Amino acid sequence: QVQLVESGGGLVQAGDSLRLSCAASARTVRTYAMGWFRQAPGKDREFVSAVSWRGGSTYVADYADSVKGRFTAFRDNAKNTLYLQMNSLKPEDTAVYYCAAKARDVGLRSADGYDYWGQGTQVTVSS
Repeated sequence: QVQLVESGGGLVQAGDSLRLSCAASARTVRTYAMGWFRQAPGKDREFVSAVSWRGGSTYVADYADSVKGRFTAFRDNAKNTLYLQMNSLKPEDTAVYYCAAKARDVGLRSADGYDYWGQGTQVTVSS
C-alpha cells in the first residue's frame, strides 16, 4: 500500500505562485506515473499534469492546455516526492488539488485507473 500526502496549498492573489508537494510513502512509486488533478466545486475532477518514468532518472511531463506554460511538474526521487510549481495563478485555478500514482503508464489524463490518491490540498486564488 502506498500513501500519498499533498501539502502546500493556500490562499493567494492572482498572479502569485505556489508549490504543491506530494510525498509518497514507498520507494516503488519511482517507476510509477504520477499525476496532478484538481476539482472545483460543482465540477468534475480534471487533469492538470502527469509525469511518466522513461527509465533510469528520465521523466517526461504532460500538461493540460489550461496550465501549460504556467505550471511545472517535477520529481525528487531522493525524497520520493512529486511537486507542482504553479506560477501566474488565476482565479480559475481555484480547486482542491490531488496527486495520484499509477503503475501502468497509459491513459494518464483520465482519473480512472490510478492506483493511489492523496487526500487533496486546497488552492484558492483571489482576484
